[in-house]
Amino acid sequence: MIRKTFPVPPLGCNCTILGDPVTKQAIVVDPGGDPLGILRAVSEMGLTVVGIYHTHAHFDHFLASGAVQQATGAPIFLHEADQELWDLLDVQCRLFGIGYEAAPKPDHLMKDEEPIPVGGQSGVALHTPGHTPGSLSLSFPADRLVLAGDTLFQGAIGRTDLWGGDVKAIERSIRERLYTLDEQTVVVTGHGPETIIGFEREENAYIRGR
Repeated sequence: MIRKTFPVPPLGCNCTILGDPVTKQAIVVDPGGDPLGILRAVSEMGLTVVGIYHTHAHFDHFLASGAVQQATGAPIFLHEADQELWDLLDVQCRLFGIGYEAAPKPDHLMKDEEPIPVGGQSGVALHTPGHTPGSLSLSFPADRLVLAGDTLFQGAIGRTDLWGGDVKAIERSIRERLYTLDEQTVVVTGHGPETIIGFEREENAYIRGR
């Protein structure tokens, strides 16, 4: 698939655009801010957005969602267990001193193992709770790619001291859902550099695969 990943304000969330090179249909994942930049990238790639997906419902992963939906008409997707967090996005922004950009309610609440169509290609939503109750990792096995949100980072794991965090749950999610992926799978993290599943299994300072 065609992919472009880039950090967006206010906290450097990694937004990803994934597109089918044949149909030119695409999804936007974690539009944390900078809607004009996201829409410009979509246009430059010659793609049409058919879905807006969120790995979880923390404010820094949604701020451009409403504007991107308004511009594209694409539905918003979120795991059902993060609906409560989504309903408190204004409170989250206020607590962190960030201007609230209103986002419409999700159009579709996802479940574990739900397919993610991207034109003629497809991925699968893996429920990986721990950072939040409804954290998702979007896996595309044919491309050896997983968008892990704030569950797994290069050499680290996501915070569990925010709303709905659970250290035991995130450990299970990483060991049972992410470390079981092909070792050459590229991990797009929620913030910072990408990594590889095989590297994290062996070298992650928090959770190793053995």
